[in-house]
Amino acid sequence: MKKIILLAVVTLMSYAVQAQDKVAKIEFTQETIDYGEINKGADGVRVFEFTNTGNAPLIISDVKSSCGCTVPEKPDAPIAPGATGEIKVKYDTRRVGPIRKTITVYSNADEPVKAIKIKGTILDPDSKKSVLEKTR
Repeated sequence: MKKIILLAVVTLMSYAVQAQDKVAKIEFTQETIDYGEINKGADGVRVFEFTNTGNAPLIISDVKSSCGCTVPEKPDAPIAPGATGEIKVKYDTRRVGPIRKTITVYSNADEPVKAIKIKGTILDPDSKKSVLEKTR
């Protein structure tokens, strides 16, 4: 009986060690997207592409923005090892001025919390025009 219990314990321990070797890894093509200078009301959607470079399925449980003006969208399904996915980010381009926002990605990856960023400047073409007209 002791041999059977010992065999069961050894089997469970070896399975647990093997399961620990399987881990998802998230690798982004770029961790910061620069909008550059864009006009007020322009398309504010950008896409962060990533690859699961691990050997277990990658599950993104949540994505959160540092501001309500930035809306991130995560993939619904797990990302298989070696496969690619994307996180879409939409910034409200009706807000004129500089952009500096952080999107936090929560997953089962070896690095479970990852920060990605957007930056740029939203220009108001109407205010540019009025400034130019005043200088003439």
